[in-house]
Amino acid sequence: MRLSELAAHLNVPAPTENPEVTGVTHNADWAGPGFAFVAIRGARFDGHSFIDRVAAAGAVAVIGEGLPDGVTSPLPYLRVASARAALADAAAALAGHPSRGLRVVGVTGTDGKTTTSWITRHLLRAAGQRTGLLSTVGYELPDGELRHFPAHFTTPEAPQVQATLADMVTAGADAAVLEASSHALALERVRSVAWDVAVWTHLSSEHLDFHGTLENYFADKRRLVEAAPFAVLNVDDPWTAQLRGVAPAETTYSAEGQHADWRATDIEERSTGLHFHVLSPLGEFDAHLPMIGRFNVANALAAMAAAAHLGAGPEALAAGLASFRGVPGRMELVPDTHGRRVVVDFAHTPPSLEKALGTLRTTTTGRLIVVLGSAGGPRDPGKRAPLGEVATRLADHAVFTEEDCRDTPLDDILREMERGAQDAGRTNFEAIPDRRDAIRAAIALAQPGDTVLLAGKGPEDTLERAHETIPWNETQEATDALKLS
Repeated sequence: MRLSELAAHLNVPAPTENPEVTGVTHNADWAGPGFAFVAIRGARFDGHSFIDRVAAAGAVAVIGEGLPDGVTSPLPYLRVASARAALADAAAALAGHPSRGLRVVGVTGTDGKTTTSWITRHLLRAAGQRTGLLSTVGYELPDGELRHFPAHFTTPEAPQVQATLADMVTAGADAAVLEASSHALALERVRSVAWDVAVWTHLSSEHLDFHGTLENYFADKRRLVEAAPFAVLNVDDPWTAQLRGVAPAETTYSAEGQHADWRATDIEERSTGLHFHVLSPLGEFDAHLPMIGRFNVANALAAMAAAAHLGAGPEALAAGLASFRGVPGRMELVPDTHGRRVVVDFAHTPPSLEKALGTLRTTTTGRLIVVLGSAGGPRDPGKRAPLGEVATRLADHAVFTEEDCRDTPLDDILREMERGAQDAGRTNFEAIPDRRDAIRAAIALAQPGDTVLLAGKGPEDTLERAHETIPWNETQEATDALKLS
C-alpha cells in the first residue's frame, strides 16, 4: 500500500513522498524496511525520540500527533488526532480489514471472559462454523492448534490483532471470537474490528490503577457494546442496567432466576460437571457442561446466546456444551491417583477467589487448601488484604506466595495479605515466598478427599520477579509436585 493510500484511510493529507508501506508498528524494536512507525507519547517515553532509530532500520514514514518542539523527522510525517487510533486503523487497512470477512464475537467483563470465549468458539465449531479464537490463553486458527503471543497481556496490540484475524481468513475461518479486555478497548487495540456480537459477563473492581475509577473502568468496557450491532447482556450484573438499549439489538441471560431471554433452571453440580435446563428463544432443552463451578452456567448461557445469534441451533448447542473439554488454567483439574483434587485457576481478584473457593467447598469432602499471591507494581494494591481475608475465611489453610511481584518487594505484598487475614482474627495461613515451594508444600499437606486450589496464575506462561522473568506452567508445577508427594 502506498503512503498516500494509507493517509486516505487515516483521513489526513498525503505527504509529497509516496513510498510503499508494508507494515505498521509503535515499537521501535519491530520497525523494519517499509514500515510506518507510530510515535505514541507514553507515560515513560515519547515515541518521537526513536524516529532516527527507526529511519536507520528502514522505516518509510512516521505517524504521530505532532512533532515535539525541536524534533524533526527525516521521514514523511502524518499528523493525526490520536496516535493509538491511527495505529489500529493503519493496521486494519494494511491487513485488508480481515474482520469484515468474518462473523466476530467480542467478549468483555471482569471475570468469565476467557471461559465464555472458549465455549463460544466450541459451540460455533459444533455448529459447523470454522472459527478462530483470540484469548488470554492464546490464539487459534480454525485448525484448533493453540498458539501463543510473546507478550504478557490479555489482548495483543492492534497490528497483532489484525494480523491474526487475517491469518484466520486465510485459513478459511467463518467466524472469530475475541476477548476484549478493558486495556484493549481503552488503548484502541481492537479498534477497527468489525464486531457482530458483544458479550457482557459482569463487572467488579479491577485495574483501577489504570482506569482510575470503577466508572471509568465500566465506560471503557462499555465501548465494546457501543461498537456492536447485537449485545448479549447478563441481567444478574447490576451494571447491565446501564447497557440496555446501547446496542441496536440485544438479548439477555440469567443464571440466577431473573427474567431474561436465556435462563437456566434446575442447576445441579455433580461430579461429572454441571447439569441444568435451558429456557431460550429457541425453546427448552437440557444441558450438561463438564466443568467445575456453578458460575460457569452463566458463561455457558452467554456463549449459547452468542452462538445462537450466529446461527447455531439447540441441538448443536446442547451437543457442543456436552463435548466441551474446558479451558487451560480455568478450574482445570490436575490428575492425581491418590484421591487428592488439585485445581488450577486464574482467580486473582477477591470476588473471583470467593467464587472459586465457594464452588470447590461444596464438592470437597476433606480440607480446602489454597495457594495464592497478588501482583506487584501499582496494580490494585488495595486488593491484597481482601485476598488474604477471603482465602482464610473460605479455605481451611492458605499459603501466601509470589504472583508477578515485579518491582514491588515481595515481603510487602505478603505482609498485606497476612494483614487481611490477621485483621479478621485468623491464623490459618503461612507465607512461602517461592511459588514452586509453596505449591509443593500445599500438595504435600493434602490428604485423600482434600482439594488444593492454585489460584492466580492460571494459563500464564511466565512468572515475573523483580530482576527476572522465568518460564512458568502452573499445571506442570502441580503435576511435578503430585509426583513428589
